Amino acid sequence: MGMSGLKLLKYVLFFFNLLFWFCGCCILGFGIYFLIHNNFRLLLSLTLGNVLVIVGSIIMVVAFLGCMGSIKENKCLLMSFFILLLIILLAEVTLAILLFVYEQKLNDYVSESLTDSIKQYHLDNSTRATWDSIQSVLQCCGVNGTSDWNGHPPKSCPSDPQVQGCYAKVKLWFHSNFLHIGIITICVCVIQVLGMSFALTLNCQIDKTSQTLGL
Repeated sequence: MGMSGLKLLKYVLFFFNLLFWFCGCCILGFGIYFLIHNNFRLLLSLTLGNVLVIVGSIIMVVAFLGCMGSIKENKCLLMSFFILLLIILLAEVTLAILLFVYEQKLNDYVSESLTDSIKQYHLDNSTRATWDSIQSVLQCCGVNGTSDWNGHPPKSCPSDPQVQGCYAKVKLWFHSNFLHIGIITICVCVIQVLGMSFALTLNCQIDKTSQTLGL
């Protein structure tokens, strides 16, 4: 691979990471928006805004290292980018394995946490807003049905007495979209592997070019 190949690889990696940097900015922006409005509270007081801010920040940092490492042909930044992507990929694989192994325990934990949060419905405005949003959007009621509200379901519950619980609705949605979720996950992993390959190839090519030029 000559100088032209090196330049091509450099700019491919640069625009590849620039696109992801903008995606990270968008995710971070949505996270800040949800933090300000604080409408969607997840388990254990973790908010959707917190999750999006963390994910967006990580994407921005990794993409920035990739952009600067490629355009500056900086081996240190390129290897940092490679190592971070590798760590993220290994974390994703580990998380997927743990979710598969402990699926039943996770289901029980989520169900118990949701049941506990119902008890806070009349005590915490954020919990109330979250449950009202979930029940209105998913057209469900309680965790397992209207009985979770002790005969006094909130107005956000559908009027149908046979309405499904929100936990069952979410599981049904997940299973019906499992193929799409799997395809998206595989695509993300493939993109990460490509980014790592580009970074490693560019790093090796910089070494070869330096040796050729006697640097």
